[in-house]
Amino acid sequence: MAKRVAIVGAGVSGLASIKCCLEEGLEPTCFERSDDLGGLWRFTEHVEEGRASLYKSVVSNSSKEMSCYSDFPFPEDYPNFVPNSLFLEYLKLYAKRFNLVKCIQFKTKVCSVTKCPDFAVSGKWEVVTLHEGKQSSAIFDAVMVCTGFLTNPHLPMDSFPGIKNFKGQYFHSRQYKHPDLFKDKRVLVVGMGNSGTDIAVEASHLAKKVFLSTTGGAWVISRVFDSGYPWDMMFMTRFQNMIRNFLPTPIVSWLISKKMNSWFNHVNYGVAPEDRIQLREPVLNDELPGRIITGKVLIKPSIKEVKENSVIFNNTPKEEPIDIIIFATGYTFAFPFLDESIVKVEDGQASLYKYIFPAHLPKPTLAVIGLIKPLGSMIPTGETQARWVVQVLKGAATIPPPSVRMAEVNERKKNKHSGFGLCYCKALQSDYVTYIDDLLTSINAKPDLWAMLFNDPRLALSIFFGPCTPYHFRLTGPGKWEGARNAILTQWDRTLKVTKTRIVPASPSSFETLFKFFSFLALLVAIFLVFL
Repeated sequence: MAKRVAIVGAGVSGLASIKCCLEEGLEPTCFERSDDLGGLWRFTEHVEEGRASLYKSVVSNSSKEMSCYSDFPFPEDYPNFVPNSLFLEYLKLYAKRFNLVKCIQFKTKVCSVTKCPDFAVSGKWEVVTLHEGKQSSAIFDAVMVCTGFLTNPHLPMDSFPGIKNFKGQYFHSRQYKHPDLFKDKRVLVVGMGNSGTDIAVEASHLAKKVFLSTTGGAWVISRVFDSGYPWDMMFMTRFQNMIRNFLPTPIVSWLISKKMNSWFNHVNYGVAPEDRIQLREPVLNDELPGRIITGKVLIKPSIKEVKENSVIFNNTPKEEPIDIIIFATGYTFAFPFLDESIVKVEDGQASLYKYIFPAHLPKPTLAVIGLIKPLGSMIPTGETQARWVVQVLKGAATIPPPSVRMAEVNERKKNKHSGFGLCYCKALQSDYVTYIDDLLTSINAKPDLWAMLFNDPRLALSIFFGPCTPYHFRLTGPGKWEGARNAILTQWDRTLKVTKTRIVPASPSSFETLFKFFSFLALLVAIFLVFL
């Protein structure tokens, strides 16, 4: 009899979890509290309780080749960075292609997930749900929690003295939908993450004045990177990741700083991060420096005091009149349907082995998918987590006993940095390539580059030097996809197809031809000397 698996949430990770269960012969039932799939990527005019909320203009920060499911590329005619409406369509195409909707119970809220009395032996769970006012319960062999971490707004009012006296409008960025309310207003956005920066830039097209307040600053990069290619396809390669992890952190930080400042000098624009050693998620915004240099957005330090109709910033005695304040101050996360004895959230993280399994549970039958912040796309990360979890549930992959898992989690919480590579010292942060490869190794799905170098050198070089696209993760092992090799070798074709809408003949350069010729000669000489 197939194992029954309860999946909480039908967003990007929930859909991947359903598919992984189906392809491995498990029986998934997904509970989605709203009336449709898509999670974060389904825009609604009103904020829905318990579901992530986005604004109308949201565009993906990861390019389509880097953020697709590993065996289901985006349609070729989709832009490289995908608007939320098209992203939702892609998720629906994915659900239709693999017949996932049949497993989803919509308008069904999960009220509680508790251990069965015989949990120590069976590892089973009782799941209580609410649908149209009627409560019901069922027993499952395992549970996969796919609720994300962008549902509970973090709004530290104590950090903003005088906010209760403010007579204007203020709200968390979760409430923001359209820029119309900013017309001819003086707007302050607090928090320089991706949402805060997007909102400030969007407001600057309509508002009388826009201030963007930041405590720590951030690196700002454009989606359009070297030679016009998507930023993550250039930055996230196995070769570059290996080089970064080999170098001492101060050198890596200096190289990152140099690269970030090649677009514009962050110090001159007042946005440079104060801590340039510990990695902070970069801000992806194509317009911010242009809005700053034209005076449409003014960068300010943290808030000292809020008055009835104005704000005083630290280190600047002048009062600035303000009509609207938007707090883009991030999110906290919780699992209201789980008892703290199962998953306890402390200091912005939970005691999860590999960011997935509660480390202390004797039976690894409850998994949290997507509770991680890799420097990479969440779709392939969550999908790879789900693939590993399903193999563990089947008994095809094993994990160490609770004592070993707890020791690893406690060691991770110490945030001890090795001194090499990027410094992932914040809660939930992880090296994307290293983390994915670790999970793939556990299910024998990591590509063997050394063997491939002899059997298929073209593919091996593409994998090592090219972008670390999700197709890499389907070349071998359980869930192997026959189309993975072709998808890797044609990824740049799909990337350029949507930008080359006007064909321009390349102008031949005699200098470039000579350079290539002499480079080829130098390569031949080098090979001759090596084998001499």
